[in-house]
Amino acid sequence: MKQVPTLDIRRYDTDRDAFVAELGAAYRQFGFCCISGHGIPRELIDGAYQAFEQFFALPAETKMKYHVPGSGGARGYTPFKVETAKDSRFPDLKEFWHVGREIPRDSKFADVMPPNLWPEEVPQFKPCGYGLYEALDQLGTRVLRGLALHIGLPEHYFGDKTDQGNSILRPIHYPPITEANIPNVRAGAHEDINFITLLVGASAEGLEVLSEGQWLPITTEGDAIVVNIGDMLQRLTNHVYPSTSHRVVNPQNENARKPRYSVPFFLHPNPDVVLDPLPECVTPDNPSRYDTSLTSHEYLMQRLREIKLI
Repeated sequence: MKQVPTLDIRRYDTDRDAFVAELGAAYRQFGFCCISGHGIPRELIDGAYQAFEQFFALPAETKMKYHVPGSGGARGYTPFKVETAKDSRFPDLKEFWHVGREIPRDSKFADVMPPNLWPEEVPQFKPCGYGLYEALDQLGTRVLRGLALHIGLPEHYFGDKTDQGNSILRPIHYPPITEANIPNVRAGAHEDINFITLLVGASAEGLEVLSEGQWLPITTEGDAIVVNIGDMLQRLTNHVYPSTSHRVVNPQNENARKPRYSVPFFLHPNPDVVLDPLPECVTPDNPSRYDTSLTSHEYLMQRLREIKLI
């Protein structure tokens, strides 16, 4: 059975050409790759997970103090059964929190990137949560260097286009499933909106990616982090890098009766980046698929309306 490969990112420094070729091939085929050797300390990941689990264990009324109605869940807490995958009848069985980039409040992006909220009940949430945010932001930047080289762009092409990105760290809690006949998967089949997504340490099976009409389970080993292409990068690269459907299914074993936690990091371009297909990705065999111009912020707003977050 085909599977999404795991590549050691340290090879970027020791065996660059081969690594970039393998990385590009994985993304062209699957839109997904697992990245090992990234150097993010296990203690940081474990500490963040512990803080997030402590928060989700708080009483519902305590958590709702951090819910900001009308904000699309941009920061703070979003309760169960709010987000709905595009075209899905059922809302997702999950609650989540959003950590965003800390920016100066006089930044030109301050109006679209609100300040973070931090739960006072869990003191470790802020240092662990923002520490993990920064570590995944840096790892995403490294992955983008390989993706840039693979399509003939300069290594640091994406650097100044993502350094103020409206990126989001999203700790998610999927509760234990107790009813036998629940109709919905934990998270319905969807593509991500952003540039790339980095998923650290999903604590139970369930993640699947659609490849050539079949759902492939993604399992990671060791320190590997799952990194996939989002719709914004698919658009910018004129579908050279595909944004692939994926879902989180209910386990068919006793793990369905355990909670599942996962922490994706959604790396976004800066809000003013224009998502027109790059000339390097437009060829006679792959003519431009888009005739309208829009910025990453305009695109984000359009999509948040579709998934019922705003």
